[in-house]
Amino acid sequence: MTPISSLLACATCANSFKHGGQDAAGWAIALMLLVIVPLVTMVVWFMVKIAKRERAGLDPQFCDDYVAPTNNS
Repeated sequence: MTPISSLLACATCANSFKHGGQDAAGWAIALMLLVIVPLVTMVVWFMVKIAKRERAGLDPQFCDDYVAPTNNS
């Protein structure tokens, strides 16, 4: 499929959605974004919250200072 024919196909589909009275593809994308963005935001927020609680409640004697190994060959 050439780039010109794919552009024409997209224009054809977009026009058929608009002639039908609604932009179905646009509404589907908007709905997915309205569901996915808050979901991802909540997951990240919970992960940060759990990490902060873990760090605050961790006994310092069990903390290891990570030192990257050096390659002395």
